[in-house]
Amino acid sequence: MIKKLEIQGTHDKKLQDYIKKKIGGLDHYISRHSRTSAHAEVHLKETKHATGSDHCRCEVVLYLPQQTLFVKERAATAQAAVDIAEQKLKIQLKKYKDTHESGKMHRRLFARFRRK
Repeated sequence: MIKKLEIQGTHDKKLQDYIKKKIGGLDHYISRHSRTSAHAEVHLKETKHATGSDHCRCEVVLYLPQQTLFVKERAATAQAAVDIAEQKLKIQLKKYKDTHESGKMHRRLFARFRRK
């Protein structure tokens, strides 16, 4: 779980728990040394148009030690917007982990193959 998670734009307890579960669970995709200083901000905003259609916008900013990741999504419901934002953040976190990984694991793996 991401330790520092700020949610703005909703007072609904169920929605806050849902966001904590989805966005807070992204720490599995963050390397161990980055988890301690990672924190996220979630901004929700609902807009109602004159045509009767409702949209919910979800913005997530994830602060990591060497980079800041940002996702902005719009969907019909807040839960759908959070789900889409979570999927996009997973992709960005995988790229972040590939570029900032130390490579120790790969060295150990290749050392095993060289010995045999």
